Amino acid sequence: MIHTRALTKDFVVNRRTTVHAVRGISLDIGPGELVAVLGPNGAGKTTTLRMLTTLIAPTSGTATVAGHDVATEAARVRRQIGYVGQGNGAGHIHRVHDELRTQGRIYGLDRAAATRRTDELLEALDLAELRDRKVSDLSGGQRRRLDVAIGLVHAPRLLFLDEPSTGLDPQNRANLWQHILRMREEHRMTIVLTTHYLDEADTMAERVVVVDHGEVIADDTAAALKAKLAGDKLILTGDDLTLLAKAAAQLPGARDLTETSGVLSLRVNDGPAALPELIAAVPGGVRTAEIQRPTLDDVFLSLTGRNLREHS
Repeated sequence: MIHTRALTKDFVVNRRTTVHAVRGISLDIGPGELVAVLGPNGAGKTTTLRMLTTLIAPTSGTATVAGHDVATEAARVRRQIGYVGQGNGAGHIHRVHDELRTQGRIYGLDRAAATRRTDELLEALDLAELRDRKVSDLSGGQRRRLDVAIGLVHAPRLLFLDEPSTGLDPQNRANLWQHILRMREEHRMTIVLTTHYLDEADTMAERVVVVDHGEVIADDTAAALKAKLAGDKLILTGDDLTLLAKAAAQLPGARDLTETSGVLSLRVNDGPAALPELIAAVPGGVRTAEIQRPTLDDVFLSLTGRNLREHS
């Protein structure tokens, strides 16, 4: 569904300054996948999406989306995709039903088809009771559901979501995702999203692509990334920390071993498997133990030495 090779984008600020926003991204996304793209502000996520949606042209490299070249077949790409940007896409003075129907007409649906599609989406996204309300009178969560409806009005094969739930409270975020996932299941769509909410990427996405400084630095399932790049954290106390630390250092994948104020901590590949092994190696030596499972923020920290949350 998406195939890029050495995709780059440079922005010339002035004669002496060029910003290299995207630096040779190569990416393959298959039909039906739900892929999350993570990275701090300025990493190149949105610029990459804007190239893939034909809103800006690449500086170099190639990209095909839904089988069409983004540089030479932009109109064909646009007919196959939906795009929900960071800002609200609907006109504030328009009524919900009229705005959605107009979008359908823009995509080439005849009047009757546009009306049917509008009614279907309003019902599917719990907006039917708001059909005659002005967009400016909608809540934040209602506006984002309308944005998703606009992105789906022409039944695209591929949907791009650029930080779709930013600014929403947890209940509205969960509600929005419930609708998105149901629509995806019903229409077998491919979805590519960027998000600053690591829990969204962890629980919703089948693949996580980590981008930093305009480059892909990791690409795998969330579970695999956490296992390979972060690992579980063991937090231990005992009567003889020197002996405990020596035994802990022999555990599979043991690393980042530190001792602070009588507490020993380290990372291992598999905490639930490592802890019984450690207890057996030092009988009676472990007084208390805690296992902390890794997060995607731990993955980013492992890859870059920086905290993702602090740079988003």
